[in-house]
Amino acid sequence: MLKHFFILLSLFSFIGFAQPQFSEMAVSPGAFSRLGFGARGIGLGNAVSSITEGELVSYYNPAITPFQEKNSFQVGYSFLSLDRALNFLSYTRKFDFYSAKDTLENRKPRTTAGLSIGIINSGVSNIDGRDNNGISTGELSTSENQFFMGLAARISNKISIGLNIKYYYYKLYEEINSTSLGFDIGALYRLNDNFNISLVFTDLNSAYQWDTAPVYEQNGITTEDKFPNLRKIGVSYRNKKIGILGAIEFENSNAQTNILRAGVEYNIYDQFYVRGGIDQFNLDNLDWPVVPSLGFSFFKAFDSFVVGVEYAFQFEQYSNDGRNIIAINFNF
Repeated sequence: MLKHFFILLSLFSFIGFAQPQFSEMAVSPGAFSRLGFGARGIGLGNAVSSITEGELVSYYNPAITPFQEKNSFQVGYSFLSLDRALNFLSYTRKFDFYSAKDTLENRKPRTTAGLSIGIINSGVSNIDGRDNNGISTGELSTSENQFFMGLAARISNKISIGLNIKYYYYKLYEEINSTSLGFDIGALYRLNDNFNISLVFTDLNSAYQWDTAPVYEQNGITTEDKFPNLRKIGVSYRNKKIGILGAIEFENSNAQTNILRAGVEYNIYDQFYVRGGIDQFNLDNLDWPVVPSLGFSFFKAFDSFVVGVEYAFQFEQYSNDGRNIIAINFNF
């Protein structure tokens, strides 16, 4: 009898370990848009919503763009397994507005605005298409894209607010596609020269509407897939003397996740930076895989034109290889 008890106990223990806790976020739409943006952001564990130094993009928080120095243009490409693609493109700049009453000797901007536009492109290619009889119908592919534009205003020396407008386009199969319009709202508070605090609400109103009638005709159905709403609060610290930048972020969602992420960047010398981060530490589900990352940046100045090369490696538990992201930055 005791022997049978231990066998049953071992069996239930095995089942418990073999079946990780389910998370609604894992099956939520728009997963590609939550992987991060560019080599720097991903290398910092995506804990970037409160960072106001370096190359900025409204993807993380539209309120940070008024702090962009010079014009920033960046393009990124990811090397992924399983015939997947993930690419980035963005342009960010700030606009200073002065008063006509200011003298040239004592001229300071009354208001600073920020503009950021960008694209995230993802998809899967080389999908082997088959009919009901198993006969090949050719190769298929999917394409999922986000186009965004962020507008922000620095309403005081310490506070800025911003709005991100996002347009999604998903081409799933032949005539089956969907679009969506979503919004992000962000704010940033500069506590002092070292500390920033951010607050961001992401993917308000974002949802895919699907209609399968073009393929299934009368048997087609109409469905709606709502994106999870994310609420983020972040804190960053920068020490110029020793060249350290650190950030931590907490994200809550209506998909029942509470996620911590953090990143650190160190300016080793001149224009060479190394960084590392941790993303997706789910406080509500420890079976959810944590995602570490590492990266570096190097910048070279040519008069008023600066070119930067960035790289990030992000671990990926369910793939043969990790994610390798390369980005080129142009600051002018």
